[in-house]
Amino acid sequence: MRRKTFDLILKNGQIVFDNKTEVSDIGILDSKIASIGNLSSYLSKKILDISDLHVLPGCIDTQVHFREPGFTHKEDIKSGSKGAILGGITGFFEMPNTNPPTINEIQFKNKILSAKKNSYCNFGFYIGASKENAKDLRFLEKLSGCAGVKIFMGSSTGSLLVEDDENLEKIFSSCFKNIAVHSEDEYRLLARKNIINKKSVSVNEHEIWRDSISAINSTKRLIKISKKLGRKIHILHISTEDEIQLIKKNKKLITAEVTPQHLFFNSPDCYNELGTLAQMNPPIRSKKHQSGLWKGIHERVIDIIGSDHAPHTLSEKNKDYPLSPSGMVGVQTLVPVMLNFVNQNKLSIFDFVRLISENPCKIFNIINKGKIKKNYDADFTIVDLNKTKIIENNWIVSKSGWTPYDGKKFKGWPSHTVIGGEIIMQEGEILKKIDAKPFEFGVID
Repeated sequence: MRRKTFDLILKNGQIVFDNKTEVSDIGILDSKIASIGNLSSYLSKKILDISDLHVLPGCIDTQVHFREPGFTHKEDIKSGSKGAILGGITGFFEMPNTNPPTINEIQFKNKILSAKKNSYCNFGFYIGASKENAKDLRFLEKLSGCAGVKIFMGSSTGSLLVEDDENLEKIFSSCFKNIAVHSEDEYRLLARKNIINKKSVSVNEHEIWRDSISAINSTKRLIKISKKLGRKIHILHISTEDEIQLIKKNKKLITAEVTPQHLFFNSPDCYNELGTLAQMNPPIRSKKHQSGLWKGIHERVIDIIGSDHAPHTLSEKNKDYPLSPSGMVGVQTLVPVMLNFVNQNKLSIFDFVRLISENPCKIFNIINKGKIKKNYDADFTIVDLNKTKIIENNWIVSKSGWTPYDGKKFKGWPSHTVIGGEIIMQEGEILKKIDAKPFEFGVID
């Protein structure tokens, strides 16, 4: 009887399942997981011995800004996705605040075409919600590769803004897929803008202007609308302990993300150390709020970790505040920063997988991804939990060329990125470019 032949066998890896790790082999055939177990007697076109390394379901960064079109001097899909795979990311969701914004079929399909040609990993794109396109969202959200609808309640980079409850309700009522929201109250931001319009102002006042109440008020409004319409909402980059408590009480209707930088940095230290490089929306806040976010992770109020990779050039970031733009570089560092937290016992490797692999697929209904399971897509992030490296600006392949973690040491590092059974990154070297594809999204209940 002829022995089965695989395209690739991952040999002797510590496979991370839902609640256990197990040393085993994974056999891959036709881009799928074909077998899990002892495959020592089987043939394979390629065998990769990964003894002492952990095999995770492919990590997905659910919040990136690759700035294409309109701002490609900062980033584009090619450079951003290269950073993704070097950091162990197998796919991304990209945001619509480009120029022009991604709010119609033409702009959306242009992004899909560019990603198919230029991306180094798989992808999904958000369609942007505006006051003008609410009636079209039910059609737009069904476009192939659409992760969901994105709303900016507070002004940030770009021109997309939906600040009032009437238009928010129209948008929530007009579509079925996930709605992801940047939750800051534009009315409060405008009322407090005098804080940063003074002659003498520093970046330390960024979190005073865009204060915790701006985020809390906005999230309260979202919860009220969500309850009224019985509509699930996904809130991005939570920044306050108060929002954690609000979401906890309304968890059936709300899912939520937090960024690595809100978990790693706190004010005022980050502004004193990094200046405008620490500026983002919503802002990095005090240790009190940071502790609240960690509590939200431990209590499973937070569902996803997304980098909010939002690059700007150093010359732009180094402008005097408030002329400096908000946003940090993060897609390439998401995995090592979070693995370092695993090594510090701030979360388990199972929490890591749930937040960065499993839940993105579960919440957004990405088909055949997010688990190491027979017949699932062979997407893996392979990591060395014992490897220690210092992150430096010269490692960052983003066009912006910097990272807020420059000079900081992290334990836990991506060693291989595997997509569709193809090893595309190994030990910091890009080996090949795959034929990148849009995620296949199922129907959201």
